[in-house]
Amino acid sequence: MQNGTQLAGIDLGSNSFRLEIGLFDHGQITRNEYIKETVRQGNGLDEDRNLTMEAMQKGWDCLGRFAERLSGFKKTQVRAVATQTLREARNREFFLETAQKVFGFPIEVISGREEARLIYLGVSHLLPNNADRRLVIDIGGRSTELIIGTGLDAKILESYRVGSVAWSIKYFPEGEYSTQAFKTAEVAAKAILDEALSRYPRHEWDVAYGSSGTVGAVADILGHAGWSASVINRDSLNWLKRSMIRAQFSEKLKLDGLKEDRKVVIGGGISVLSALFDLLEIDELHLAQGALRHGVMYDMLDRADFATDIRGSTVSRLSSVADLDTAQASRVNKVAQFFVNQLIDDSKSGDANKLKQKLEWASSLHEIGTLISHSDYHKHGAYFLDNTDAPGFAASELHRLSLLILGHRGKLRKLEADFNNTGLIKQLLSLRLAVILCHAKRDPLFESLKLSLVSEINRIFKLSINKDWSEKYPQSTHLLKEEITAWQKTTWTFELEITS
Repeated sequence: MQNGTQLAGIDLGSNSFRLEIGLFDHGQITRNEYIKETVRQGNGLDEDRNLTMEAMQKGWDCLGRFAERLSGFKKTQVRAVATQTLREARNREFFLETAQKVFGFPIEVISGREEARLIYLGVSHLLPNNADRRLVIDIGGRSTELIIGTGLDAKILESYRVGSVAWSIKYFPEGEYSTQAFKTAEVAAKAILDEALSRYPRHEWDVAYGSSGTVGAVADILGHAGWSASVINRDSLNWLKRSMIRAQFSEKLKLDGLKEDRKVVIGGGISVLSALFDLLEIDELHLAQGALRHGVMYDMLDRADFATDIRGSTVSRLSSVADLDTAQASRVNKVAQFFVNQLIDDSKSGDANKLKQKLEWASSLHEIGTLISHSDYHKHGAYFLDNTDAPGFAASELHRLSLLILGHRGKLRKLEADFNNTGLIKQLLSLRLAVILCHAKRDPLFESLKLSLVSEINRIFKLSINKDWSEKYPQSTHLLKEEITAWQKTTWTFELEITS
């Protein structure tokens, strides 16, 4: 990436939407602009876990304003991630369809562990590079992430469904602060966070950091009250809790440094923070400067270099865990890349490289379902990818891979795929042809075969083979003829031409 390139990281959180614009300079990103809007989508989930129309409209309006600021940015310069509220929302696809049109850039819904990884990436890049074992805490609106890591390497990652918005709604519904309300909220938080004791014991970390949201709000209040603005300890946290109990109600709470939009959720956040202090034996929590949005931008830098893209490492790890036949995976990928290269537009090198990269991952993992059963392994593989936490991948990316794996063999009508997505169809056909030619698990002769998109408007693909090849490989030819029938159930046509 060239020095001077602007990058934008967007965090669509349960309480706030945040936009950070930074300037890349010799491996570091320096802030150009930061915009935060309190949207409180986490308050907009109804009893059926659907976002209300009002909550969705607030989100769309905010994204419209972000889009205006990002006018002129390329897609490679912008990455937006959504967290717990959209992980939970049953109607998230409805929200996202309009959101992405309004925003003009893709929005990724990331898993809790992926959120934790990106938080640590953002925090660690803005800390000294030393050997400290760090505990990083991020209390968001509807989830809390805990990470232990050293340097830039996150080692233990977890996300818990407890947060400032959710706990404020449940345990401080009228904005009333009392000793009993805090006690009840803290006990409830500990009931969920209790399992963290075994993964984050005190002897496993040296120093604790708090990122964003609740921790930042608490530090601001303490700093204005004469306490340290960079370190939260038990005494200062207990002082703040007593001050809130004396005020009794959120509307009566008058503390310098407490922003108006944070008043209604600070009670829930402090109860979760207090629970963590007790459970994890935290004496001091240092305020971290980095956060999720910073991690998103640094991850964009890693993705720009194939060697540092964590998604490649994740695919290799999954392949190793499943004990896959790597020789066959390499064989299939080689043939699939041969075919897809004949179909893509090299003038759009960025898009072409991404398409080929994802096809390589699908080739590497196309047999992962054999970890469960050899019968219908493609179905098991698709289910596995749709329901796994894979570092570096958003849910939408994993679903794209699951569609390729589900569709790499058998009938195509089973796919709930977007057959209007030409890029996906090119990947799918290339992978299917590669699996056919590699069915005997030996290197096939394929260099003389020619695959073309005869007509994108009429959706016709043609594979040309010569008669000598057909006669030499009758089984492969038979399977290629069957492929004609497989595509008849779709909106695309596959033709096989045998030339003399």
